[in-house]
Amino acid sequence: MNIGLYFGSFNPVHIGHLLIASFIADSKLVDKVWFMVSPQNPLKPSHSLLNEYDRLHLVNKAIENDTRFKAVDIEFRLPKPSYTIDTLTYLTEKYPTYQFYIIIGGDSYMNLPKWKNYSILSSRYQFIVYNRPHIQLPLPLPKNFHVIDAPLLQISSTDIRQRIKDKKSILYMMPETVRAEIENNGYYK
Repeated sequence: MNIGLYFGSFNPVHIGHLLIASFIADSKLVDKVWFMVSPQNPLKPSHSLLNEYDRLHLVNKAIENDTRFKAVDIEFRLPKPSYTIDTLTYLTEKYPTYQFYIIIGGDSYMNLPKWKNYSILSSRYQFIVYNRPHIQLPLPLPKNFHVIDAPLLQISSTDIRQRIKDKKSILYMMPETVRAEIENNGYYK
């Protein structure tokens, strides 16, 4: 089984994340997309992060009716900060018959040389790279890197958190179940 691993803080998950995941799930490169909720990204500050279990819950709410997706908390139990190479080593041991594809945006592709054990990751695993605004990928990419032209929205978790702080509407930016959960629990205020 081919599994696309979509790593992210998902702080919070929004329709941009879901559109990319849906497009990749339909690409036939992978059978399922796992949302790998990261407790802490080593390249991002953690002060604005909602609790990891709350973010996992929001992702589960967002994908609850789509069998192509699964929310995964494996990194919660691994040493922090989370490094992709450590997670992939764990997953490869736990699921030896699965082929894992790492899903990244074009911006992350440009930062790959900064990743821990980048050369091992890029030689052992397949990557799915989706285009990002204002990022020009240096084509052609290596043969284990697959470029996907997924539909992109000018929406970000950072903007959503700011809108909440500014008491502006976040309607239509995420599934209604996620929006209701954020508002009912007072997240990001």
